[in-house]
Formats: sequence, structure tokens, C-alpha cells
Amino acid sequence: MHPGKKLRASLAGRSLVTAPGVFDMISARIADDLGFEALYMTGYGVSASIGLPDAGLATYTEMVGRAAQICQGTRTPVVCDADTGFGGLLNVERTVRGYEAAGAAAIQIEDQVFPKRCGHTPGRRVVPVEDMVRKIKVAVATRSSADFLVVARTDARTNHGLDEALRRGEAYAKAGADVLFIESPENEEEMARIGRHLDLPLLANMADGGRTPILSRERLQALGYRIAIFPATGFLAAAKALQHVYRTLKEKGSSDTLAAELHSFDKFCRLVGFEHVWEFEQRWPET
Repeated sequence: MHPGKKLRASLAGRSLVTAPGVFDMISARIADDLGFEALYMTGYGVSASIGLPDAGLATYTEMVGRAAQICQGTRTPVVCDADTGFGGLLNVERTVRGYEAAGAAAIQIEDQVFPKRCGHTPGRRVVPVEDMVRKIKVAVATRSSADFLVVARTDARTNHGLDEALRRGEAYAKAGADVLFIESPENEEEMARIGRHLDLPLLANMADGGRTPILSRERLQALGYRIAIFPATGFLAAAKALQHVYRTLKEKGSSDTLAAELHSFDKFCRLVGFEHVWEFEQRWPET
């Protein structure tokens, strides 16, 4: 079954789809083992994992390579951030083909000017609506399966207001998008208006520390959202945990007081695939 078909079925269900942000194979496999209906490959997190800010610096090759690792190394449908499609219309065509071949269930494309910026940081600019409509049409025409979902994101709210963001959402829906992502609404009232105004499945970006309030699952459902992504939660938690244990090492010179705060080494070995290595070596011992 195409992973997008499973995701589409989840979006048609009664419960909100919660998608944690994943950015490497450790975060992806931990989330995959917990039984979520979807995962979200966060561009911010992937960029950060290679030492770059989410400012259009990570290349198509770096992003599609990480998408392939995550999608092919997990069982859960993955929504993958593809920034602006990495350029013009030909770039969008290549990006859609690459992400679909990588195993993604859905691709997210946004209407920012290239190079893009994180949706909760200053300095974002958007392209003319007609340019983004053409990108969506190219994406829809390029995909090999209608089950490969196209998520259309607009960043117009911050600099152009909610009316313009809603106008763009309508245009992107008409162009063939499967899911709409109105980035950075600034309060619950704006989120409610988005939910009332647009008919396609809506994505809520629950970016911890960002411009949009973090709401409960029940409230998001009531406002009309079908999927909520939590792109930053994982890497923010990991960064805080690492700061703590590394500071302890620096101050005390040992991890002897940290055992209760560490993941089991045996379980971690299994998480990263050592069970296959052990089983293989039993079947095929070195002579």
C-alpha cells in the first residue's frame, strides 16, 4: 500500500492526526515504535542536524537523502518538508519525483521566496500567488500516484495579513493541493477563522516557542484541523537533555550519577538495528 493512502485514510477519520517532528534516524525510530499515525520530517530539524539554520541552506540532495533514510527506515507514513521545492518549476518536478521515490507519504511545499526562512522567524517573503499555484499544479501533475499527498503552505499571514493567507489557501486548493497549511496564525481566533473558511484537510503547526499558540488535541479538532505537526518538540527536548548531561560530565568528570536519566544501552542497540547484526552473525559465522 502506498504510504499516502494510509495517511489519507487517517485524515478522513474522526481523530486528529498527531505527527511528531523527526530529523534523524534516532528520533524517527523512537517515534515510529510508539505507533503514531504519521511522522513529520522537519526541515528545521534536518538543517540543524547538519549544523545549519533553517534559512534555505540545506540542499535538495541533503533533504531528499534524509527523507529516504527516514521513510525507508520506518513503518509510519511520513510528511516531508520540501521547503519551496528548491527552486523553479523544473526543480519542483525533480523534488516531487525524488521525495515520492524516497517513500514519502506527502510532500510539503511553501510559497516563500527562495531562499526560505523558518515560518516562526522574521524575514519571510512570499512569491506571487500565481507562481505558487503553478508549483502546485506541477507537483500534482508530476506525482506518479494520487495517494502521494501535496501539502500547500502559505507564509503570507505574517506580512500580508490573514485575509491574504486565506485567499492563497483557496487558490492552492483549486490548484489541486490535498492539505492546506496556513502558517503562523497568531491566536486562537485566527485559527478558528481558518477552520471555518477552508474545506480541505487543515494542518496546524504546533511549533513550541513559535508565533502560534499550542492547543490541546481536543481544541484543534474543534477548530477544524485534521493534522497537527510538532516539528520542534523532539529536538528541543533532546537539546535540553544533552545540555544537562554534558554539563554534568563537565562539572563532575563522570556519568556515574546519570544512570537514571539515560536510555538503556541494550534497548538503544536494538533501536538502531543490532538485532539484525546479531542474528546475521549467528546464521553466517566468520570462518
